[in-house]
Amino acid sequence: MPPPADIVKVAIQCPNTFPKLMEIDQKKPLSAIIKEVCEGWSLGNHENFALQNADSTNFYITEKNRNDIKNGSILHLTKSPYLTATELHEKIQSSSMDAKLESLKDLANASRDITFAQEFINLDGISLLTQMVESGTERYQKLQKIMKPCFGDLLSFTLTAFVELMDHDIVSWDTFSVAFIKKIASYVNKSAMDTAVLQRSLAILESMVLNSQDLYHKVAQEITIGQLIPHLQGTDQDIQTYTIAVINALFLKAPEEKRQEMAHILAQKQLRSIILSNVIRSPTPINDEMAHQLYVLQVLTFNLLEDRMMTKMDPQDQAQRDIIFELRRIAFDVECEPNNGGSIEKRKSMYTRDYKKLGFINHVNPAVDFTQIPPGMLALDNMLYFARHHQDAYIRIVLENSSREDKHECPFGRSSIELTKMLCEILKVGELPSENCHDFHPMFFTHDRSFEEFFCICIQLLNKTWKEMRATSEDFNKVMQVVREQIMRALTLKPNSLDQFKSRLQNLSYAEILKIRQSERMNQEDFQFRPILELREKIQPEIMELIKQQRLNRLCEGTCFRKISIRKRQDKFWYCRLSPNHKVLHYGDLEESPQGEVPHDSLQEKLPVADIKAVITGKDCPHMKEKAAQKQNKEVLELAFSVLYESDEYLNFIAPDKHEYCVWTDGLNALLGKEMTSECTKSDMDTLLSMEMKLRLLDLENIQIPEAPPPIPKEPSNYDFVYDCN
Repeated sequence: MPPPADIVKVAIQCPNTFPKLMEIDQKKPLSAIIKEVCEGWSLGNHENFALQNADSTNFYITEKNRNDIKNGSILHLTKSPYLTATELHEKIQSSSMDAKLESLKDLANASRDITFAQEFINLDGISLLTQMVESGTERYQKLQKIMKPCFGDLLSFTLTAFVELMDHDIVSWDTFSVAFIKKIASYVNKSAMDTAVLQRSLAILESMVLNSQDLYHKVAQEITIGQLIPHLQGTDQDIQTYTIAVINALFLKAPEEKRQEMAHILAQKQLRSIILSNVIRSPTPINDEMAHQLYVLQVLTFNLLEDRMMTKMDPQDQAQRDIIFELRRIAFDVECEPNNGGSIEKRKSMYTRDYKKLGFINHVNPAVDFTQIPPGMLALDNMLYFARHHQDAYIRIVLENSSREDKHECPFGRSSIELTKMLCEILKVGELPSENCHDFHPMFFTHDRSFEEFFCICIQLLNKTWKEMRATSEDFNKVMQVVREQIMRALTLKPNSLDQFKSRLQNLSYAEILKIRQSERMNQEDFQFRPILELREKIQPEIMELIKQQRLNRLCEGTCFRKISIRKRQDKFWYCRLSPNHKVLHYGDLEESPQGEVPHDSLQEKLPVADIKAVITGKDCPHMKEKAAQKQNKEVLELAFSVLYESDEYLNFIAPDKHEYCVWTDGLNALLGKEMTSECTKSDMDTLLSMEMKLRLLDLENIQIPEAPPPIPKEPSNYDFVYDCN
């Protein structure tokens, strides 16, 4: 007979004693269980004790998380969080350097647990740590000279404990003094500083800027871009990542009127070329967190174009009209005629003719073409950049099209406006960066005017594609669709430079796009003949079973999931995998991202599949509701799912990418006997079904399949051909 569901069998360890096997009744109060354990070892004052997980986390067992205890768990009987917090609070103020160092190390480890953190913060522990940081350098100047490594460790553990405590979002960031900010900034501004101290200091500054507008202004006064640049020129990728994160945070929180000024300073300090040389082209592979920060920097840089993109042209503004005159002058090598150079009507007629050749929609007043937002004035900026910096190509395109037959000319003005709008859509200009995206393009870090150069390459592509399609003005939208496809396919290959991007586009001619489309159409072709449809229906369950087995096999291999902390940095990991018999989910925290599979034995937590009630996705997940106060990114919501088990308990996930999200939600639904409905399942079904159909129909190649079954022949006139074998 199985044991009651509320009884959990565990092993409990106590220092200097043999561990005991015990049964915990989950219906009893936790204090009663601890009292019972203490009495078993003849220990008094049970209120001074607590139970801890005996894994790498050492988290305390509380009324909130006690249901996570599974059969076979190993627990520690240890000092209560309050007692531990009180002792560490006293010891970190010790006059003995050794005792102080050891206590700060223990504090840094213990602060990861929110139960301990709450007790330590209640003792005003955050204030104590900030005071130690503010006075630390002066107090231990001699120590720093004599025992520099010891000083570095002391400060490193202090800052680590501070970061871990603040990660729990219990204390507001607005409570810190200017003196503390100055001290943290001084560690970043020093040319030679302990790596661990520098890393924590950068993390603290980033969190300050992201979590408080008031602190942004204070940090911005203490930190300059020039002081951050040297940290990018080293070889430590973690330091480089935190440095770019601080720059991104300052960029993101800067008032709109200061962002352009900040961008100008970044350009002066050659940030782009430094990142290109020391990060992107470094022999060290770029990890996910660095890729994310480069993506954020890329997005924030392109978002500087939003103001021009959303600015309409004023047809009465002479300075803006002069830009259009400049386009005309460069294209046709003409100067503005003096007032007595002919009649007004003659000049207007000449302007109208030239503006028509330039491809504007409004030939009389082309300024009206730029009143559409987006792309607004950004399109005119791009056209002028192309005309000035790629003059030969500009003149060739304009003159080439102005000499064609009217029906086949490619309108340069209209094309430039629509292309600029398309490029803004592709690069998502004006949108906030995603919290979970790593999609940066190295080529945009190879030029100070990368967007303009991107436009120049694409406008030449558009003109080339127009000629290859032998398009007319009626085909304008079709040409734009092909050009978008060419650009998207080339970007997918992640070219390392603009020249490489241009080369990739050369290989994606209109003829090549047609071939690709034809190939894809053939792969996705769905024969509508009745016999084929019947065959599809017959083999579809086999394919679905194959997909199901693949999903379950992937769950057995397991996946490393990331925990998103308060600082919105993905720096903590946990692993989950399904047992080979498909009956238990094993999971547990990890210190770092694993290289390969994690064995079941090292994952302490277990969740029987039989206990799972439902799989919840998206905004309905509890860990998404908990963060409702924060602005949730759409991509994070799309990757979130939770497993509901027992009495309203949840195991919460945020998948590393869309594919893993589909694999896990499909696999979990399959375990529950529910339908697999993810996008990946539909895609896999289409692909595998198409392949299976083609294999089965190979023998019917070039044979016309009738739409209706063949007619049944008439009965023969006699049955003389039938013999009785008996």
